[in-house]
Amino acid sequence: MMKNSKVRLGIIGLGGMGKIHAHNMKLVQRAELAAVCDADKNAADACAKAHSCAVYYSAGDLFDSRAVDAVLIATPHYFHTTIGIEALSKGYHVLVEKPISVHKADCERLIAAHRDKKQVFAAMFQMRQEPLYQKVKQILSEGHLGKISRFNWVITDWFRSDTYYASGGWRATWKGEGGGVLLNQCPHNLDLLQWLCGMPEKVRAFCKIGKYHNIEVEDEVTAYLEFKNGATGVLVTSTGEAPGTNRLEICGEMGKLTVENGKIRFARNEIGQSTFCKTTPARFAKPPIWDIDIPVVIQQNLHSEIVQNFVDAILDGVPLIAPAKEGIHSVELANAMLFSSMNEKTVKLPLDAKAYWKLLQRLSKKSRPVKKPAAKKRNDDVSSSFK
Repeated sequence: MMKNSKVRLGIIGLGGMGKIHAHNMKLVQRAELAAVCDADKNAADACAKAHSCAVYYSAGDLFDSRAVDAVLIATPHYFHTTIGIEALSKGYHVLVEKPISVHKADCERLIAAHRDKKQVFAAMFQMRQEPLYQKVKQILSEGHLGKISRFNWVITDWFRSDTYYASGGWRATWKGEGGGVLLNQCPHNLDLLQWLCGMPEKVRAFCKIGKYHNIEVEDEVTAYLEFKNGATGVLVTSTGEAPGTNRLEICGEMGKLTVENGKIRFARNEIGQSTFCKTTPARFAKPPIWDIDIPVVIQQNLHSEIVQNFVDAILDGVPLIAPAKEGIHSVELANAMLFSSMNEKTVKLPLDAKAYWKLLQRLSKKSRPVKKPAAKKRNDDVSSSFK
């Protein structure tokens, strides 16, 4: 906890998300945007002017200035680790965008750098604040669904155009981004998956490289997961399918939860399925159900809620919604899926971090990040991509 009454925050990385975070700072109480930082001087100067704050062109210069108490890291993925470690080593509170690192070994390095537990270290997993998933978490935690037997999540509404992939030389390359849909679009879904259902024991995945786009990383994934308690799961995701679907089903002893189109439906068994199976004299009967539509109020600015929680943790010591150390789970799932697909075998968790790092090194050596010219005039609403 800080003795000050306000947190001076610096944002490092002023791409699409960095600018969004800067804009959202007006919604965060007891905090001020004290500085912005980007290697692109034009982008940094423009953002600093728009928000009347200090400007820096390297993270090192920002750290040496002592102009901030905390930083939000919104750079390309590989820099999350290096800048995060430097920030922690110099005593700053750190909030890092997803994924916290590109691969499990880097996650372990970054988490190990958090030695002083007085420093607040959080991750931008704002979907944990989405009321839909908060309610699902509550239902599962309170045991209303009973033992989970299966889940199915189809997340194919992450459609991205060629213009999107051409907007940055680091995008959709092994060397610059470390992966495709699993590392960029799906970290939130993978985080929610493990947050709701836990981590699986085994993963078998099929990742299609450049199926829909001229890219060197995966833009479609189908994965099968097995859990210690016997439960199974299927995850399907893509950036090349339109109009796409976002539908989550979780089945358990007491029925089925369905999350789709901003709504939760609970088809609740009046009698547990295994009890009914063992006791009914009928051959074709099913347990009677209650069909329950669970009302949920949709939140509009989840990112600012995570920043507010980060600030409150610094000033008051409140628990974090998304501690950064939990970010390793979504990265491990993404890595395991890619490792499984490329080696054409089932992967047991915990993942061998060193083996995956070696695979990624081989892929990166062949990587050819080339910044292709994007459309001259862009009027993109980045917020439309949030799930």
